[in-house]
Amino acid sequence: MMSWKNLLALSKRAKTDGGFTRLVDACHQLVSERGQANLYALATAVVEGWNGLSADRQEAFFAVLATEFAPDGDAVKAAAQAYITEPSPDALTTLSGVTEPPRQELFRRINRTTGGTATLLSMRVALMACMKTRKGLNAVDADFLHLLSSWFNPGFLRFEPVSWGSPAALLEKIIQHEAVHAIDSWTHLRRRLESDRRCYAFFHPQLPNEPLIFVEVALTQEIPGEIAPLIALRSETPPAKAAKPSKVPPPTTAIFYSISNCQPGLRGVSLGNFLIKRVAEHLASEVNSLKTYCTLSPVPGFMRWLDKVDATSLSAKDALAADRLKSWLAVHKPLSANHVQMMPSDVKDSLLRLCTSFLVSHSHSAFADPVARFHLDNGARLEAVHVGADVSAKGLKQSASVMVNYLYDLGAVEARHQAFVSEEVVYANALKKWVKA
Repeated sequence: MMSWKNLLALSKRAKTDGGFTRLVDACHQLVSERGQANLYALATAVVEGWNGLSADRQEAFFAVLATEFAPDGDAVKAAAQAYITEPSPDALTTLSGVTEPPRQELFRRINRTTGGTATLLSMRVALMACMKTRKGLNAVDADFLHLLSSWFNPGFLRFEPVSWGSPAALLEKIIQHEAVHAIDSWTHLRRRLESDRRCYAFFHPQLPNEPLIFVEVALTQEIPGEIAPLIALRSETPPAKAAKPSKVPPPTTAIFYSISNCQPGLRGVSLGNFLIKRVAEHLASEVNSLKTYCTLSPVPGFMRWLDKVDATSLSAKDALAADRLKSWLAVHKPLSANHVQMMPSDVKDSLLRLCTSFLVSHSHSAFADPVARFHLDNGARLEAVHVGADVSAKGLKQSASVMVNYLYDLGAVEARHQAFVSEEVVYANALKKWVKA
């Protein structure tokens, strides 16, 4: 109740600003407009008004959406009582109608104008920032997520390969939005788009030149245990003897090594799982030699978990491994690639044990690794854990150099997804030695 009163007070104070009041009035007119003729002009006015708001007025705008564009409480009570008295389909339809917040219709009408979709995404980014310090805005975010999940349903999206021949503006966005393994130059980007590499993205009709999400794939002969060979430039040194060029065997393995979301306003809208499955289907038809679909993934939540974990909550072997690893890390600070290379075997074993245990036993906890949750919930199997796989500054800080393979058996993904929903993590037999009590 207090957060509701605070939102009311905030929206009231903001209305001393004439420009802000004009925006709110335009929103009310847009929702109440019955004819089609003025909808476009009103929606355009709302878009322009939003684009002119300062950060503090953005927060006030969300307060208005939460209060003035909420369902009518009296109408909801009356409709609910009518349904209780006579639970007919008509009564249920009436109840459903009055419980839908008017702000949902506002968002739908904004979405009809030029730039409306992009504006709604920018609104949600600002809303999520406001929610960190302002309570009571969750209902507004739920309405955004409800509509965006429908509008960005994969069935409405365009699936496209990204190649070196793609428009330069699109390639620049790939460089800009790469979130896992930074692309340092155009030369590095070109390597990731060569014949043994692939890149695919989803696009929305209202954002034709803006990738929503993209995945990078390497076509190899085996499952890799480190990232450097996948993203490094080809060697420019000619072979010592090249009398007869050797025949390169066809690839048997597709490695998903990076997936990046480009639109923060779509947080919570499930796209990555659909993209991976769509890419796997596409590659299966394009490259007949492929037999294995696997990832090489970071473990960004591991070190955070290790710092927070209470040794008393671990098994005796895990507690001993945690003590050994933490003691070694305390001496080798900041951790470097040389430190990892010289890591004693008992410390390496401790790192393997703890990271595997973390992924198997804590993927449903508050400290679950987000990448692990994504792939395991998507029906993948935890296949292998590799120490020294990522010695970049980011990899050392987040996971002490560890990376993980998640195997996608296309015929078993549904069963493994169901297992994960039941709080079971499916993992390869080779990892059992690290998860024994």
